[in-house]
Amino acid sequence: MKKLLSANQAIAWAANRAGCRVAAAYPGTPSTEILENIVQFKDVINCEWSVNEKVALEIGIGASLAGVRALVAMKHVGLNVAMDALMTFTHIGAIGGLVLVNADDPSMHSSQNEQDNRSLAKFARCLLFEPADSQEAYDMVVAGFELSEQHQVPVIVRITTRTAHTSTIVDLGAGERIEAPAIPYVKNAQRNVAMPAHGRLMRFAVEKRTAALRALTEESPFNRAEAGTGDLGIVAAGVAYQYVKEIFPDAPVFKVGLSFPPPIEKIRAFAAGVKRLVVIEESDPVLADQIRAAGIPVMEPHMELHMMELNPARLAALRAELLGTPAPETPKPEAGIPVRPPVLCSGCSHRGPFYILGKLKATVCGDIGCYTLGSAPPLSAMDTCVCMGAAIPVAIGMRKAGLANRRIAAVMGDSTFFHAGMTGLLDVAYNNIPITVMVFDNRITAMTGHQENPGSGHTLTGETAPAARVADIARAFGIQRVHEVEPYDLARLEQVFTECLDSGEPAVVVVRGPCVLHEKWAGKFINAVDADQCTACGACFRLGCPAIVRGEPKDPEGKRFKSRIDPQFCTGCNLCAQVCRFGAIAPAQGRNAS
Repeated sequence: MKKLLSANQAIAWAANRAGCRVAAAYPGTPSTEILENIVQFKDVINCEWSVNEKVALEIGIGASLAGVRALVAMKHVGLNVAMDALMTFTHIGAIGGLVLVNADDPSMHSSQNEQDNRSLAKFARCLLFEPADSQEAYDMVVAGFELSEQHQVPVIVRITTRTAHTSTIVDLGAGERIEAPAIPYVKNAQRNVAMPAHGRLMRFAVEKRTAALRALTEESPFNRAEAGTGDLGIVAAGVAYQYVKEIFPDAPVFKVGLSFPPPIEKIRAFAAGVKRLVVIEESDPVLADQIRAAGIPVMEPHMELHMMELNPARLAALRAELLGTPAPETPKPEAGIPVRPPVLCSGCSHRGPFYILGKLKATVCGDIGCYTLGSAPPLSAMDTCVCMGAAIPVAIGMRKAGLANRRIAAVMGDSTFFHAGMTGLLDVAYNNIPITVMVFDNRITAMTGHQENPGSGHTLTGETAPAARVADIARAFGIQRVHEVEPYDLARLEQVFTECLDSGEPAVVVVRGPCVLHEKWAGKFINAVDADQCTACGACFRLGCPAIVRGEPKDPEGKRFKSRIDPQFCTGCNLCAQVCRFGAIAPAQGRNAS
C-alpha cells in the first residue's frame, strides 16, 4: 500500500505499524501533526496531549518500563524541557521500545531560537536517526522501536521543518498493524531506581552499550556510500542529502541515516576513495566534528553553512566554490510580492489588553504564543520573551532588581500557563512578589493550530474533560487579588489593569475571550467607517488591526488617510469604535448591530 504522506503523517503510520501502544506530545511546530495523525489509531494507541514535553516523555518512559512501545513527539525547544528525564532514562534504559521524535526548526520559522538537537542526542548517548524524506521517516521509526528494545536505549528520530511538512510517496507495505508483545514487568529497583549507588553502575553500562551501538551503526543499511564521479566526496544527512543530490548529482555521496554513533569506519573507507571530503549538514557541524576527531581530513568551505536553513540556492553557491564551475540555476522567488507583517488577527482577544498595557506604559514580560505579536508595532506592548513559562519569573527578577516604580506585568496564554506558568505563579504567591500576572485565556492552544489543553474541556481524542480555570488555581495558590475580565471592553480593562498594577501586591487578571479564528467570526460581525465623520486622526490604526485599512486621502498630498474597514476580515469586536473619539465607526451588521 502506498500513500502520499508528510514525514509527520508517516511517523504516525509507522507508530501504528510497529505496534506502539502509548503516544504523548505537547503541540509545537513543526511536530504538531504527529499526534494529530496518531489519533486516528486511538483504538489501539492510547494517545494524549500532555501538559508539557517533560510530562510527555515521562509518560513514554513509564510505558516503556511497563514493557510496551511508546512514541513521544516534541519540537526542538521542547526537548530542552524534557532533558532532565531523558538524561536519567538513557542511563536506566528502555524495556519496551521508546522512540522520541524531535523536530528542529532551522531558520526559526516558528521558534524563538535555532538549535541543533543532534548535539543533545550525542550528549544523552541515544541512537539518532535522521530521515531525509517521508519514506525514511516511516522506516526509521519502525526500526527505532526494534533497536530500542534490542539495545535497551531510547531512540531519537530527528526531523526538521522541511522533512516534517514535505510530502513524498511512502510504501507502507501491507499497512496493517503488527502487534509487539508486551514485555512482562519485573520489579527491579537496582535497574530502574536512579539513585547514586545504582547510577554509578548505570554509568558504566551506558558506555558499554554505546560501544555496541558503534558497531551497529557500521552495519546499518541506513548508512551507505553512493558511487559518483570526480574527486570531491560529500557526507550528508537528513534534508541536506536531498539538496546535495539535486545540486551535486554526479558526486560520490555518503548518506548518513543512523548518525549517532556515527559510522566512522564506513566514512573512513569512503574518504579514502576521494581527494577531498566535505560534510554538508544543516545547522551545527555535529558530524563534521566527529569525523575530524577520528582523524579523517574534512575540508571547510569558505561560505557559511551552519546558520539558518539550507536550500538549493546556498548549495549552488557552494558548488561554484568547490568545483569552480557555473552553478545550476535555482528557482528564484517572485519579485514584488507584498510582505505580510507579523500581526495579531482581526478581532483577536489579545489586542485590547495589549492596547491598554501600552497606554498604561507597563513593562510587559511576555511569553511564547500568539500574544508574542503584541511586541510588534503599532502595539509595541511587550518588552521580553524568553521561553515558555519565563514571563512570570522574568517579571519577578525585574521587580527584585529594583524596578520598584514600574508597572510590571507578566503575560502568557492559558496553554502556556498550564505548561510552565503555574510554578512561577506559585513563586509569586509564596514570596509575595508585587507583580501582576495576566493570563490571556482563549481556552485553546491557538498558535500551533487549535489543539485542546487542560482548560478547553476536551482531550486529544475528543473526550470531555474537566476544564481547569486559571482563576481558581490562582486563588488556590493564595493570590488574594484575582479578576476575570472580557477582552473587548477597553474601559473595564483599563480600570482593572490600573488597579492591579498599582496595588503593590500580587495580582492575577484572567482575560477570557475566544480565539476568533477557532470560532470563525471573520465576516459575520462587521463594523464600518462613516467617511464623512472620519477625521483621519489615525487612532484606530494604532490598534494594529489588519481589518482597518487605508480609505480615501484626507489631504491633497495623500499624507493622511481616512480609515476603512475590510468586511471580509472584520469580526465586529468594536475596539475601533471605542478608540474613535468622533463617532465615525459603528456596527454595520451582526452581533453589535442587533
